[in-house]
Amino acid sequence: MSDLQPYLAGERSGKVVGITFDDGYVNNLVNALPVLQRHGFSSTCYAVSGLAGKTNKWDEGLGIAQTPLMDEKQMRLWVAGGQEIGSHTRSHVNLVASADMTSETEIAAGKSDLEMMLNGPVRHFCYPYGRYEPKHVGMARHLGFATATTTQRSRCVAGDNVLEIPRVPILRSTSLPMFWIKISTGYEDRRRR
Repeated sequence: MSDLQPYLAGERSGKVVGITFDDGYVNNLVNALPVLQRHGFSSTCYAVSGLAGKTNKWDEGLGIAQTPLMDEKQMRLWVAGGQEIGSHTRSHVNLVASADMTSETEIAAGKSDLEMMLNGPVRHFCYPYGRYEPKHVGMARHLGFATATTTQRSRCVAGDNVLEIPRVPILRSTSLPMFWIKISTGYEDRRRR
């Protein structure tokens, strides 16, 4: 996200792709990091600070397999590998279903926890489940996040609100031709609000 910021601000132009990963799974470190490094790409992985070294407990009741999340040492390896860690709150809460004080605490603690773990600033945020309201955007702004990503499907363009950045989902099932269509055409932009 840091490398994408000058394009979002209109300070640089060109066709670029921002790569993000949600939740901070160990498989990002094991599988994605070597590929990113081999091709000279940077990315941002949004980690859930209070579950570092644990699993995706927020999915437990949905029957979704529990998958290991990076611990502090693994997040440091991710950063040492030229990548970035962003915050995804402390416990992956649904901000819209949470009291304002809980939301603010989750967003603030996720940032401060990760900053202590990584001994450096955490400047980027991702709304859990993609659910947020204008007050959550204000909380992210107040806490000093430079960007915040959503699950709104669309390519982003210069001038978009940097605290409500849409994304193009690329899933395990996305074929190479569909990947190309998603990032190089207006295919995803038709979903823009």
